[in-house]
Amino acid sequence: MFNIGGVEFVILLLLALLIFGPDQLPKAAQQVGRVLRQLRTMANSASNDIKEGLGPEFKDFDVQDLNPKRFVQKHFWEEEEQEKKPAARLNGKRPPFDDEAT
Repeated sequence: MFNIGGVEFVILLLLALLIFGPDQLPKAAQQVGRVLRQLRTMANSASNDIKEGLGPEFKDFDVQDLNPKRFVQKHFWEEEEQEKKPAARLNGKRPPFDDEAT
């Protein structure tokens, strides 16, 4: 989710333990969990409100499609990949690849 490795997670855990102390750490973790849950609920309800406001014509609408990177991937790159896939196979096998040819 946040691209945190094992070592970084341990360092963050130790910092949290030093900052909050062993007696306050469970309460702080509980509050963080509650805030994250509320944010997720708010985001889901906003997404549902947008879908309801758009009407039945846009029932397949995904809020993630508003991200410019995802929009470009969906409308430009997926079409090219779908066109290439059938041509890239030869009798169900991949064609030979020559490293020195390119």
